[in-house]
Amino acid sequence: MNKELEHSFVELLEKHQNIAHKICRLYTNNYDAHNDLFQEITVQLWKAYPKFRGDSKFSTWMYRVALNTAITLYRKSKRTIQTQDFEGVEFKIKAQDYDDTEEQQLKVLYQAVHQLNDIEKALVFLYLEDKNYKEISETLGISEVNARVKMNRIKTKLKTILNP
Repeated sequence: MNKELEHSFVELLEKHQNIAHKICRLYTNNYDAHNDLFQEITVQLWKAYPKFRGDSKFSTWMYRVALNTAITLYRKSKRTIQTQDFEGVEFKIKAQDYDDTEEQQLKVLYQAVHQLNDIEKALVFLYLEDKNYKEISETLGISEVNARVKMNRIKTKLKTILNP
């Protein structure tokens, strides 16, 4: 590939890499898996970049490629043996004036979101990223009405998970 294409890809990836990191956090539960998924997303973005026509924003296209990569790998990993997550055990020394309420609430929310199926996770992620339903529908390849209906069902499901 030519240097201009490579330069523009690296520039766009650096600018929007948080998208990939957030997706990695959603679909993985430890540091190594996060890095592996980030690397795989980067490879898939690079492979697909020559076909990116600019019909949508780069970030929308990146969401689609990254989510598809994560979902594909997530489904493959479901076929492997489950092991105990070593990094899930946290050791903290709390300062007296440290308030971890928000951190604990986020942890509970992520635990609830991890119980959703892969499409539901993607929808919640995009919703929490303040994407409107038009952008969500374009990214996930579903109708805007379907995105709204699914989101309402997911909200109900999350309420049930969070308040059994």
